[in-house]
Parts: sequence; structure tokens; C-alpha cells
Amino acid sequence: MTILYHENSKVFHLYNDTISYVMMILKNGHLGQLYYGKRIRDREDFSYFLETCERPMTARVFEEDDAFSLEHIRQEYPVFGTTDFRQPAVEVLQENGSRISDFVYQSHSVKGGKPKLSGLPATYTEADEEAETLTVTLRDALTGMEIELLYTIFAEGGILARSARFLNSGEQTLRLTRAMSLSLDLPDRDYVWQQLSGCWARECHVHSRKLEPGIQAIGSMRGNSSHEHNPFLVLRRPHANERQGEVIGLSLIYSGNFRIQAEVDAHDTLRVLAGIDPETFTWRLDPGESFQTPEAVLVYTDQGLNHMSQTFHKLYQRRLARGYWRDRVRPILNNNWEATYFDFTEERLLAIAAKAKECGVELFVLDDGWFGERSSDHAGLGDWVANRRRLPEGIAGLADRVEELGMKLGLWFEPEMVNKDSDFYRQHPDWILGTPGRSQSQGRHQYVLDFSRKEVVDAIYEQMAEILRKAKLSYIKWDMNRSITECFSGGWPADRQGEIYHRYILGVYDLYERLTSEFPKVLFESCASGGGRFDPGMLYYAPQGWLSDDSDAVERLKIQYGASMCYPISSMGAHVSAVPNHQVYRNTPLHTRANVACFGTFGYELDLNKLTEEETEEVKEQIAFMKKYRQILQFGTFYRLKSPFEGNETAWMVVSEDQKTALVGWYRILNDINGRYTRLRLEGLHPAYAYRNQKSGLVHYGDELMYAGLITTDDTAGQAPAEAKHSTDFESGIYILEAIPSV
Repeated sequence: MTILYHENSKVFHLYNDTISYVMMILKNGHLGQLYYGKRIRDREDFSYFLETCERPMTARVFEEDDAFSLEHIRQEYPVFGTTDFRQPAVEVLQENGSRISDFVYQSHSVKGGKPKLSGLPATYTEADEEAETLTVTLRDALTGMEIELLYTIFAEGGILARSARFLNSGEQTLRLTRAMSLSLDLPDRDYVWQQLSGCWARECHVHSRKLEPGIQAIGSMRGNSSHEHNPFLVLRRPHANERQGEVIGLSLIYSGNFRIQAEVDAHDTLRVLAGIDPETFTWRLDPGESFQTPEAVLVYTDQGLNHMSQTFHKLYQRRLARGYWRDRVRPILNNNWEATYFDFTEERLLAIAAKAKECGVELFVLDDGWFGERSSDHAGLGDWVANRRRLPEGIAGLADRVEELGMKLGLWFEPEMVNKDSDFYRQHPDWILGTPGRSQSQGRHQYVLDFSRKEVVDAIYEQMAEILRKAKLSYIKWDMNRSITECFSGGWPADRQGEIYHRYILGVYDLYERLTSEFPKVLFESCASGGGRFDPGMLYYAPQGWLSDDSDAVERLKIQYGASMCYPISSMGAHVSAVPNHQVYRNTPLHTRANVACFGTFGYELDLNKLTEEETEEVKEQIAFMKKYRQILQFGTFYRLKSPFEGNETAWMVVSEDQKTALVGWYRILNDINGRYTRLRLEGLHPAYAYRNQKSGLVHYGDELMYAGLITTDDTAGQAPAEAKHSTDFESGIYILEAIPSV
């Protein structure tokens, strides 16, 4: 890992064993992009990568140089209107109405490690040797605006983290109307664009298409990163797949309105931009004030999609997630929501908890309905005080009784929302987001609290902290069940209303930071009607998230497969729920529901008392299996083998760090008759290790399993006998492979 600056050629070269990132100071003082990709040998001068030529209909920067036009030069942080007509990374509105800027190189510095971003989640280092950070300062002489471009290259993996910090060092008030975290100009468009999109209950579906001239983008203007589009992008070469080929992954560590876009110009140059959505953003900078953009993370590999994902998994597990739970296996839980909804008493909760304990569950979670006058979703949000009619001794008393059973207690909150039928709203009706003189939209009968105002965040913090101080709580599920509408804050002047979306997210981050700092051993799980805010920004505070409200095993195959493109298994909340499923009303076998959920944090979303004796024994076996293998399942190396978007079967696997244990998940949606023989080519095993297949008892070497494959043929090949137990729709299996001494 090295960051070099060659003075004579004015070239920067950032590199480690995997990647090189090369840029230079152009003749007009701007930064030009020269190369990003597989590691190349350093040399004094890479300026030959900068190609220019005279083109018709081109505006030129210099009178004497007909070839130097920013329209046709790859740049690091481009502006619009000074011979570049593509979408810019930055735009500054000045007091005279101009939006033209000229950001010229001033200085740079290199330091070991990685600086913390003020008020924002970001990747981090624990030792300076883990990374180096280059800070390049650019300045616009006319306005005095300075930009610090931050580039952090990690010692391991093809990882580059980028962000920008703005400082108004001039004398006039300036307004940012665009401040992207990253701009990346690439020399060609020969990529497949791959995104994770969907909606509530079908998040993170994989969608792919070739890049064509023009602009394509994903983003959110909902106030949250959204169910519709995850802040993540893959650019892969057309022939790249899970096992091989060049892939670039881009992940934005942010939980609010965002945009990630690709622009292909008339000469097939590709510009990628990522950052805060500019349509819903402005930021006033008075003299001396600064603004920091969220961080964007780039991952490059020439070893295919799986390797890109594994790089993100490792980084986000170890250097984005923080705290007590970062490296610990997650407790197996039972959540009461789909078991009771709002219809519960303390005694009913304890009956569910007692059965869960009998089965081996470690954590009982009380979901919505425990507070204020909350008997439906019409009232109570904002009044974070226990309803004593349901819980006579409050949350502290319930926690004590659950602990007497030998379990821990978790609790649901929705701190960012309020019902008008609540004491909190009646005391502070002006504390919601709403535009004066306009109607107020509601969702789920609730309104969004104005988290851009410190006094609002303070009030919610005091309520939540009061409960956490008095009750023995081990887990908090933090929900957020509607997007922002009528985004206007009564706490800020007119010329700062364009800041409210971002200030809202900063308020959310602030509340998370304060609670996780005061209660470091409490496990926080983020939720937003499932995956409405399942993003890297949340992982910084909550090391796991409720990935989707859809708990159906078949639907979860696509959701979890897609999410694994960027997010580690340890971050994915996944539960076994009742049948018929409460979202799609599908009946799936109990073992298949568990076989999907175990590739996640694992838990139950049902009343275990309602199971048959045979099913209860099966649950006990599932929990025993999860306890034995959860370290590997949650923190091992994950591989996708078969895509649910491409056929009737899905398969994935996880391998222990020492390569001595592998767990292979195999899933078939619809049954077959007189079908083909089937096998899976596995990944990540040690070629020379002998592995015993616990299902069949057979022993195979790792090279056999990876190159010839694991045979998965079952009764659907041929005519299934009448007694065939596992020849049904929605079938699945977990293959356990354990290394044994060589045979």
C-alpha cells in the first residue's frame, strides 16, 4: 500500500497488491483521471494516459491549444460550464447568481490511517498501517471555496474510499447545489450495469443491462435510501460472472436521498457519479463554514462478482460495523409481532417466551404495541412509556421475568415517528415535518418528527435512554415505517429548507451515536418496514438490519441473494415465520424456512406454542444446528452458486476461515418429475482436503467438489416413490462438509 506523488510529471499513484489509481494535475490546475484498475508497476510519468485531440463543436480552455477541452478529458471532480457539458460533481451558487467555478490544485498531504468524517458513518481503521489517506486541496480563487478530496486506499483488497469536504474560506455566502461524494471517469462503456431494486416485500432484486449512450441512474427522493433502490452499483465486464472477470462495485455509505448514475458520452467515455441527490439538496455555507459529503466505497477485482462481494463483506463486517457486537455471533431470537400483532398481554408474551426458551431461543423481542395508548397503528407513537394495563410492572418488570426464564429481552421502537393521537404530539404539534399552509400527508396514520432540530432528537433520546437505563434490555429493533413528505422544518429559515433532508439524516445518526455510546452492549437492529433503509450508513450503528418484512422462504431467496452482492450475512435479519405466510400466504416446509433463514442472523417470527410436537422437535434441531454453525454461517466466506433469478434452483455456500468446514444451501422452488441428474460446483474449498458429506456419509476431496461438483440428485430424477418425503415443491437441504484426515 503506497501513495506516491511524482513532482516532475505531477502524477499521483495510489496502489496496493490489487489495484492502482492514477491521476494527475492538468495544465489548467484541475485533476485528471488517468487509470483505475488492476495493479500496474509504478513509473515516473503516466501522463501518456491523458489523450486529447481537436474535435468539432468543442469549446477550448486555452486559446493556443485546440485539443484541450474538458468535454473530452477524464477528470476527478468536474464542474459544469467551463468546456465540460456533462453532469458535474459540484455546483456552487454564488451571490451574483453564477454557478461557474474553477477548482485548481493547491496542495496535498498523505497520512497513515483514515480520518473520521464529522457526524457521518464511514469505514475506519484501527491502526495506521491498515490504510493511507491522500487529501488533495483544490481552490476556486474568485469565491475562496476550497474542496478537500479524500482518497483512502486500504492495505488489503481492491478498496478505495472517497469523499469531499468543502470549506468557504472566502467572504461571500455560498450555496452548494450539488456536492457528490465521488466522480469516476472511465475510458470506455463496455460494462453491464447491475443494480439492486424492488419495493416493499421484494427488496434487492438484481437487475442488469448494458450501458448505452445517455444517462441512467438509481436513487431516492423519499428521505430514506428506500426499498426501491439500494445505494449500490456494480459495473462488470460483459463476460464477467461470479467466478471470473473484471468487476467494479460502488457503495454509498448514506441513509438518505441519494443518486448513483452513469453517463455515457458521444465518444463512449463513461462518467459515474455518486452522492446526495442534488434535486432535493442545497446547503448554505457562510464564510468559515464547512460541509462534508458522505463516503463512497469503490471495490475493484478481476476475479468476478463473488470476490467483489467478499471484499465488501469483510470490510463492512470489520471496518464499518463497530462495537461489542461487531465480531460476536448473534443471539437466536423470537419476535412476537406475527404471533400476536397488537393483541397481547404480559402473560401471553411470557407463555410465548417460555416455549421459545424450551426450544433453545436466547432472546425474546417485544415488538410494536407496548407503549402509550398503542392498541393499533392509529395512536401512541412518540409516547415511549410502557402501557401498564398490558405490562403492570413496565418494561423493567417484563425484562426481569424474561430473565428469570433464562433469556434476554429486546424491544421495538419507532423513534422518528409520531401519531397525532399521542401526548407527545399534543405537547409539541410543531415538531413534525410539514409545509405551512399545505395539507399534511400521513402514512400508516403517522407523521415524521423533525429530526433536523436538536431539541426534537434530545426529547426522543431522553425517553429511550430512560427505558434503557432502568430495564435489562439486550436488543433494540429500530423501525421507520414511512417516507418523508412535505419536507419543511419550522426550526430553520427559508434559505436553509434545502438542507432539511440531509439534516434529518444527521439527526438520525446523532441519536444512534448517543444511544450506542451510552449502551454499548445493546444489540441494535435497523429496520424501515423491512429494507427501506437497509444501507451501509445503518451498519455503522446497527450491525444487522431487518432485510425485508417479507419472511416467506421462497421470496427471501431473491432478497438475500441480491443483498449478498454487497452486505455480509451477519447483517441480514432473517426469521422463520408461520404458514400460510403472512405476506404471500404460501405454505412452505418448516425445514426450508429454516434453511433460508440460517443464512442470516436467524430467529422465529411466530408462536412456537402453536406447533405440533413433531414440529417443536424440528425447531429444537434447527436451533441446535444454528448454535453449532452460526460462527461460520455469519462470519465465514460466502459464495453464490446458483441464482434464483435464472432458474428453478438456488444455491449458495459459506466456508470457514480455515477451509475445514463448508455449509451448502440448496433450494428448489417447484417440484420436477423424471428430471435430470443435478450437481453443484462448489467454491472456496481446499483442493487437497478430504471432506465428509454428513448427508451421504461419502468422502470427497475439495478439488472433486469444486471441479466435478457435489451431486444433489434426489427423487425427482426418475419416478419418485410414493414414500418419497422430500419430493415436494419448495424443497431444500443444507449439505455439511467437514474436513477429515486424508484418506
